[in-house]
Amino acid sequence: MPKSIKKIKRIYLDFASSALPFSANPGAIHELGVKEKNKLEDARKVIAGILNARSDEIIFTAGATEGNNLAILGLFQNVRQYFKLPHIVTTNIEHASVLEVCKHLEKTKQAEVTYVPVAPNGIVDPKKIKKALKPNTVLVSVMYANNEIGTIQPIKEIAKEIRHYRKNKKGKALPVFHTDATQAVNYLPINVIQLGADLMSFNSAKIYGPKGVGILYVRKYTPIGKIMFGGDQEFGLRPGTENTVLAVELAKALQITEKIKEKEVKRLTKLRDYFIASLHQIFSSCALPRIRVGTLGDKKFDEATLLTNGDLKNRLPNNVNITIPNMPSDLLIIELSTRGIMASAKSACKSGDGKTSHVIQAINSKAKETDGSLRFSLGRQTTKKDIDYTVKALSEILTKLKKWYTPTPI
Repeated sequence: MPKSIKKIKRIYLDFASSALPFSANPGAIHELGVKEKNKLEDARKVIAGILNARSDEIIFTAGATEGNNLAILGLFQNVRQYFKLPHIVTTNIEHASVLEVCKHLEKTKQAEVTYVPVAPNGIVDPKKIKKALKPNTVLVSVMYANNEIGTIQPIKEIAKEIRHYRKNKKGKALPVFHTDATQAVNYLPINVIQLGADLMSFNSAKIYGPKGVGILYVRKYTPIGKIMFGGDQEFGLRPGTENTVLAVELAKALQITEKIKEKEVKRLTKLRDYFIASLHQIFSSCALPRIRVGTLGDKKFDEATLLTNGDLKNRLPNNVNITIPNMPSDLLIIELSTRGIMASAKSACKSGDGKTSHVIQAINSKAKETDGSLRFSLGRQTTKKDIDYTVKALSEILTKLKKWYTPTPI
């Protein structure tokens, strides 16, 4: 090195911006800040490329709940001035972060909301969404795949109906179409152009990334505004210092997900179908005599004592959801947990409310709090041995607890 060139000593004097020099504020214009900003934008480009979107259409959030709130409230507050009473269309099986926002707007008389019911198989009819549209409809929000029963909604068809409706009205920007794709990203196509969504939200935790980060895709020129106030980060839609570390990890997780998606979907589909078949077998075994199995659409539904919830084909490859009448979910989950098996009854966000799942009630009006619904969601580490062990454990549990079980005689 020439004597005339001296190594520059770096002194960090921006602790008010970020107390961690190795993770500087990406909004700072000094060297370390610029490096963090570059990392953030590189992660944004990766995500945009996978979604077939523009980089400036990707908004980093703290997760899907924030993304859903930003999508609904951000759109609603930005267009409400043009309507006496704006109208929102959604379904009756959405995640709480969509339903609770809609209920709040409805309760406070800021908007009217139509909750389109799904069919008994857990899938909404696009024609019913179309029928619900009105001149004052500003937003349609339908999840890509349900988080409890795994049913896949016809997003492309719904988007097509909305586009057709927009062409036949004066304000062609409305209604806007939002989809919560949180459960779908692992297994389904997420090309936003092909899907036809204007807004799409998901988080990192569901794709094996860190908790506390997600994204909201906002199609260019979609009339959405901020719902929090402060700085101008995230193109003015999401104030607050960006978490570069989490954004980078989200991008990495999404890359891995896309790389293994096709192979993992095939593997898990086989495992899921094997699991369902095995569950039906134990309910027909000598350990639990005089038991009938079925699905909600069966003619002999009233006699069924093991119900497979949701459409058996149009569902996520990792989802198995069953109902066992007269067998409390909490009891089953605890019994499974003592055997080292972790399952759930419904969304973790609502697991402590003591009520029957609103999704199960939506597809089965006869569902009672005493009916035990179990959600088994398979993942990258799940093996056939895991399924066999679970089926055996559940058989033992049901035999042990059969005093609660009152099957209808055949």
